[in-house]
Amino acid sequence: MADSPQVHEEELEYVGFWARVLASLVDTVLLLIVSAPLLWLLAGREAASVGGIPDLAELSGAGSLAELLVNYLLPAVAVILFWIYKSATPGKMMLGARVVDADTGAPLTPGQAALRYLGYFVSIIPFCLGLVWVGIDARKQGWHDKLARTVVVRRKPQPAAFPGRR
Repeated sequence: MADSPQVHEEELEYVGFWARVLASLVDTVLLLIVSAPLLWLLAGREAASVGGIPDLAELSGAGSLAELLVNYLLPAVAVILFWIYKSATPGKMMLGARVVDADTGAPLTPGQAALRYLGYFVSIIPFCLGLVWVGIDARKQGWHDKLARTVVVRRKPQPAAFPGRR
């Protein structure tokens, strides 16, 4: 029993920059699939009242409270809930990755999840340096991870074994 944490640590690896970029792209596409029709409906309804077809500016969500909710609140709530209940967004799940507490390896608390999400804004302000930091840091932590005391991990791949090979 005493060595189970050590074995657990040996089985995991930190997830690097490019894998996390891929996970973010998957998450972005999924959010667009959900939010674009909602924005189209909202912008279409508003454009119909003035007799036109919604243009790109209207679809970008610059305007109503409903658009603000779809563009900002919906993604924030979805991501935070995925981190709390699944320890990963769909993109990270696709890679077998999990976001966990950096000290204990436990799932995130709601406070950590919210702080990590807000930390993205801190990470992107100086030319996305806080996100690029994932590629530099030994534990593959971006600034948002450091702020919330989180790491992104996944199981190490098993080496291939060929029993008939000598």
